Amino acid sequence: MRPNGFTLVEMLIALAIFGMLTAAGVTLLTLTVRTQETSERLLDELGAIRRSGALLTADLGQAAARTRRDRDGRPVQAFIGSGGDQALLMALVRRGGDDEDSPQGPLQRVEYRLNEGRLERLAFGHVDGEAQAVTVPLLAGVRQLRLRYRDDEGGWRETWDPTDPTRLPRAVELVSDTEDHGTVRQLFLVGSGR
Repeated sequence: MRPNGFTLVEMLIALAIFGMLTAAGVTLLTLTVRTQETSERLLDELGAIRRSGALLTADLGQAAARTRRDRDGRPVQAFIGSGGDQALLMALVRRGGDDEDSPQGPLQRVEYRLNEGRLERLAFGHVDGEAQAVTVPLLAGVRQLRLRYRDDEGGWRETWDPTDPTRLPRAVELVSDTEDHGTVRQLFLVGSGR
């Protein structure tokens, strides 16, 4: 008859089983944390695309056919649009600005620029003249942007340069190629919120 207790072999087997269970638990926990981090990163990236799309939809949907004046008092057309190969991508005047008491009503000047690989939205305090802008970064890691503008006849133009300075495009196509999202094509109606 042997005394009560465990032998050394039984203890080693129990410790080995406990070690394997602990290793499996740590591996599962690590995998869960990595999956959560990846999910949050992908949701943040998708959120950047959705936020930029929402701002562009709001701005372009409220575009006003109103010319403005630069700091020297010279008239500037209502909508400026490049093909995406310049720093200034788009400039427009939109309805729904903050200054309800101004003579021209609640209007706001908005520009979209490409600055060091970032798509930025600039909102100006005044429509006319030179004003301080509030800059909001929208997309980072932009490798390339291409813009096209749909005219009244249904054709697409690489730049917006109409003979009538108050004429707005019907739609804008933005194709962005970023490090995080790859190539994304978005279409926006212009002046649909009139």
